[in-house]
Amino acid sequence: MKKIMATDTLDLSIPERIQLVEDIWDTITLEADSIELTKDDKRIIDERLDAYHRNPDIGSPWEDVLKRIMNTK
Repeated sequence: MKKIMATDTLDLSIPERIQLVEDIWDTITLEADSIELTKDDKRIIDERLDAYHRNPDIGSPWEDVLKRIMNTK
């Protein structure tokens, strides 16, 4: 089997490269349960979850975040 390098993808169109990334991501998510979190990952997740529980009204709904992103272009 030939090893594929990242530079090999430059011959693909942008839509083809996006599709390739999506396909690769799909293969990763199929095995997501086998990925072990580090102690630091777990600590960060716990800190963020605790912060949310202390103040669940802080932050923005996804729809508002998306609007802000789209308005910056």
